[in-house]
Amino acid sequence: MAVIIGGIAASHTPTIGFAFDRDKRHDPTWAPIFEAFDPVREWLDQQKPDVLLFIYNDHVTSFFFDHYSAFTLGVGEQWEVADEGAGARDLPPVKGHPAFAAHVGQSLMADEFDMSFFQHRALDHGCFSPLSMLVDHQPSQAGAEQGGWPVKMVPLQIGVLQFPIPTARRCYKLGQALRRAIESYPEDLRVAIVATGGLSHQVHGERAGFNNTDWDHRFLDLLEKDPEHLADMTHAQYAQLGGLEGAEVIMWLVMRGALSARVDCRHRSYYLPSMTGIATAIFENQAGEPSAGERARRAERIGTQLAGIEQLAGTYPFTLALSVKAYRINHFLHDLVLPERRAAFLHDPDAEFQRAGLTQAEQDLVRRRDWRGLIHYGVIFFMLEKLGAVVGVSNLHIYAAMRGETLEQFQATRNTKALYSVAGKDAGSLDWAAPQKEPS
Repeated sequence: MAVIIGGIAASHTPTIGFAFDRDKRHDPTWAPIFEAFDPVREWLDQQKPDVLLFIYNDHVTSFFFDHYSAFTLGVGEQWEVADEGAGARDLPPVKGHPAFAAHVGQSLMADEFDMSFFQHRALDHGCFSPLSMLVDHQPSQAGAEQGGWPVKMVPLQIGVLQFPIPTARRCYKLGQALRRAIESYPEDLRVAIVATGGLSHQVHGERAGFNNTDWDHRFLDLLEKDPEHLADMTHAQYAQLGGLEGAEVIMWLVMRGALSARVDCRHRSYYLPSMTGIATAIFENQAGEPSAGERARRAERIGTQLAGIEQLAGTYPFTLALSVKAYRINHFLHDLVLPERRAAFLHDPDAEFQRAGLTQAEQDLVRRRDWRGLIHYGVIFFMLEKLGAVVGVSNLHIYAAMRGETLEQFQATRNTKALYSVAGKDAGSLDWAAPQKEPS
């Protein structure tokens, strides 16, 4: 069973990455940063977690305001380093843990947290700035099996830049739900929860450069001993005491909520070099692991919504596991909404298959228009209708093929014999009535 070995708090200011990349360990200005992270790195080396669950906020690097979510869980297989404007840092990608992430996501949804999920988005300094200090890694060119890192990562992005944002109380409750999710994972995993961000700072407006060292120390005290007090505070109170951007420390309550009510603080540090108060801390649980009965009840709750779905013949829920497995081919088919991509596909499909990196099995499914096989593989139906619109196959043809029927047999079960598709202005050029190869 998965266990939480402890919680880590770590600032994620880009100055941390700057100090690491330029080897400033012996520079008096930067040395305190290394001294703050050294005990945490040593603790992680001793504890040897399998997964770091990283709570962070993206800095409008990989996420933008065309779709901005409160709680977004990374479920992908690998996480690259983001380019934040002057080239990505020379760090290797870090492996994800899709099975564990899918379980966590399903459990959080069962607890009525309306999660978003992401794959194939690079992570900025919100993750990689502290990560480079926390875990020793092999250079990116080494091509290590673990992506250069001895641990896997599941990132949890919190939307704290565009108001309204989650309340401190909601973040604390998310942490409590996160603990239930982790401890109900059926495989043996050692999980450390890393909360990043803060401490006091403001980077915009006439108040830019604001810090409050007294508040930073009081916040760390309360985080350890009275997180309920922090959970009751408003965003305005956080901004008044720690700067508006410093209010991102509500993310630390996610980590704290995942721990027991009483914790042992194994390490704590604080340093204010310039714009942001930099802190690190280690917390270990004082409470024991959940009982077998609690785990069993949790597993039942997680599976409640889809319990019995396997008895519905010919029904295949599009799960996070399928989404990760079939991401590449779903992405390829989704790109057919772009005029240049569908024109290239119709002109030279093999070249497009190569460009998208489709496997031979995936290429074969698309070539044969194996609609049922595509569904079984993990392609969501709404990608099938996009492919159908491009190649001139109606939705009705696809429905019939999935049932193993001819179009005529399927139409006999409908109230009308109308043919239709999602095809737009070019739909009139599709002659569905003309003889054509029957879809597989």
